[in-house]
Amino acid sequence: METYSITLDQKTINEIVKEYSSYLVKSNNPYLTYCIKLDDANINIYSSCKVVFQGKNSLYYYQKYKKDDSFFVHGGSDEVGTGDFFGPICVCAVSLNEKSLDLIKPYNITDSKQLTDKYISDIVEKVINKIDYSLLILNNEKYNEQIKLHNLNQIKALMHNKAYLNLKKKVNKLPQLLVVDDFCGEEKYYQYLKNEQEVVGNITFKTKAESQYLAVALASMIARYGFIKHMDLLSSQYHMTIPKGASNIVDDFAYQFVKKYGLSEIKKVCKTNFKNYQRLIERI
Repeated sequence: METYSITLDQKTINEIVKEYSSYLVKSNNPYLTYCIKLDDANINIYSSCKVVFQGKNSLYYYQKYKKDDSFFVHGGSDEVGTGDFFGPICVCAVSLNEKSLDLIKPYNITDSKQLTDKYISDIVEKVINKIDYSLLILNNEKYNEQIKLHNLNQIKALMHNKAYLNLKKKVNKLPQLLVVDDFCGEEKYYQYLKNEQEVVGNITFKTKAESQYLAVALASMIARYGFIKHMDLLSSQYHMTIPKGASNIVDDFAYQFVKKYGLSEIKKVCKTNFKNYQRLIERI
């Protein structure tokens, strides 16, 4: 079992106890002031102010409190485009080491859903050459083939795994802590990958991970950046500004697109399993 220890000040200890108060358990050890049992780690706090982290994700908690903020060595992945009728699915995996963490400190790295596309593009273009990442883009034609064979979550699982495998080749050794923004649960995730020759294991699955882990937030920004650039290329190719999302505006645009280019052409740029497509078929 992985074990890490550190001596912390009383203020930090109080913060830990407050944050995880619902996970406190009793202990018969007279030197143990607090015993915290989490799903992925145990935190034992001694009267000497020594704090011991044990368990699957002990390194994460150790690094979290060893440093002042979220700048600790770890990896993360996220995807975008799954809710957009037009455009690809983009998955990005990021590995952050001490050097890259220092380089990106000046920038506001956060969940891409909270940022404008322009801001994302500006920031990503400044940091993308300073970090290790793998970006996968599944275009619409390939997506429409895959969705006949797999459900969306399986497609995402396959892409996340491939992104981590590509990243592993770049960095030789992935960080101990790897976080996926949870979309199907750990059991299902690995079940989807059961036929793959190589699977990256020991992954931590967290909901809203982009708000907790810097690598996931950065992965979401780079994935969004890839999506934006691909959409720009499609808009340029068809001389029409292709809208994002899946709203009524998208429905109206799809109808105009088909009038101009035909039904066979729109299949190259949209996700045909969406309800938008069914509404389009009924409309024409």
